[in-house]
Amino acid sequence: MSTDLHGQVPDDADTVLLLIDVINDMDFEGNEELLKRIEDVGKKIRELKRAAKAAGIPAVYVNDNFNRWRSNFHSLLEHCLNDNVPGKILAELLKPEKEDYFVLKPKHSGFYCTPLEILLDHFHAKNVILTGFAGNICVLFTANDAYMRGYNITIPSDCVDSNTTEENEASLNQMKKLCKADVRKSSEIIKDMIKQEKQLKTDQNQPQKIEKKTAGDKKKT
Repeated sequence: MSTDLHGQVPDDADTVLLLIDVINDMDFEGNEELLKRIEDVGKKIRELKRAAKAAGIPAVYVNDNFNRWRSNFHSLLEHCLNDNVPGKILAELLKPEKEDYFVLKPKHSGFYCTPLEILLDHFHAKNVILTGFAGNICVLFTANDAYMRGYNITIPSDCVDSNTTEENEASLNQMKKLCKADVRKSSEIIKDMIKQEKQLKTDQNQPQKIEKKTAGDKKKT
């Protein structure tokens, strides 16, 4: 396997945020109950993503191609943003930034027939944070495959949703029990990210302090 992704991957990141099927037109049968909640869930994911970015945690959009075999991620994004689809609000809330990554998946799991595992290996990631839709299908399948590959899994319970609240709660319980997932509210996970952000700033400032001290020593000499 190549160890070079042509400079497109940052330095080591032991934790990676996965946004599963958030670029989604949500135009499917039985979407009525879910559509009432997607804006609130989208806002929670956006808040979590911002905290992750500040803490140096990269974001990867793991998105279904929705059987658009001649399409790509940017075409899907344009479809969700510009066409009058139920999921437009999600695309507006969670529009990717230039430093984000994306992986297209043909099936339910983010790992099946995709380069996700290769990307995580290049990050040297040990931990994955799973968000998105649907909790009882694509998030669940991705969590299962992540667990089998030895990743530590965190799932913000208010950043995952399914067609019904009952299905979503059952899937969260299953991922907690079978995949040993850390299932908590996003507000608690953000607190951990803020601590990581402070540590990151400390680490970034440390070399500068050493350089200033060295420069001062030279002047004395």
